[in-house]
Amino acid sequence: MKNMTPWWIRIPIFFFIIFGLMEYFIDSGDKPAFIENPIAQFFLLMILLILIAIELIVKSVENVLFQTLPEEAKERYLNANSKRWTWAWGKRMYTKLLGSRAIEEEGEIILDHNYDGIRELDNKLPPWWVYLFYATALFAVVYLARFHVFNDYDQDLEYEMEVAEAQAAIEAYRKTAKDLVDVNTVILLTDASDLSAGKAIFETNCAVCHMADGGGGIGPNLTDQYWISGGGITNVFRTISEGGRDGKGMIAWKQTLKPVEMAQVASYLLTFQGTTPANPKAVEGEIWIDENAPAEKVSDSTTVVMND
Repeated sequence: MKNMTPWWIRIPIFFFIIFGLMEYFIDSGDKPAFIENPIAQFFLLMILLILIAIELIVKSVENVLFQTLPEEAKERYLNANSKRWTWAWGKRMYTKLLGSRAIEEEGEIILDHNYDGIRELDNKLPPWWVYLFYATALFAVVYLARFHVFNDYDQDLEYEMEVAEAQAAIEAYRKTAKDLVDVNTVILLTDASDLSAGKAIFETNCAVCHMADGGGGIGPNLTDQYWISGGGITNVFRTISEGGRDGKGMIAWKQTLKPVEMAQVASYLLTFQGTTPANPKAVEGEIWIDENAPAEKVSDSTTVVMND
């Protein structure tokens, strides 16, 4: 395979074979193991470095062995390798980026230094390294001018900007994430699916005390305007979550129901308002009106409690 396939094809092939085996034997769920598993990430990095190191070692050994060959053997070797399939454009680009002379041309740049038979080549720095050095120098000049001459944003301001963006993203997510709803963010749900779910929860957990039509039994009547702990979606959600009056009111459902379920059942039971139950229980509590609703005339004999 060495004499048929170049290194830039061999390394990716071996790497993806190992990657595929690792994905096959490691159960990482929906995402690839190298994303979820830090050990897998380290393992893949080590494999890639080992493959590159092996290629470099093999190439170095070949170069050393080549130098020990007689001239006739070198010529035969070069002629044999020149007949191999190669990607001409890629080979030229690689040689240009590497910036070093070919093996057969190294005699032209060898120095007179000789240390126990070790000779030194006068190769130039690789062009990619030189260009990268120039790029870092240019980046440093731009960075210096931007942040220290023209006083662009600093790290403190950047941190505050990132926190503000994250907070805005969190708030936007909370508006659509029903499972994160709480007493401060709950809104009246009107979708048929939410009301249907709320009805199921009500009939399973609440009808035993409030009756299926909301007329009240052990619990208060839910069809009139009188509320013990305040009406409206916010107060009703809070009462369901935290419970009613201490010692004699409804239990707290926050340990049993999810926030979205409490929002659904609170929205459903508010649909009882203005309906006529079969056997309505006597009024309890006080009349509650929404301060944000249009003002309505209320009898002088009626006590009005505003939503706080």
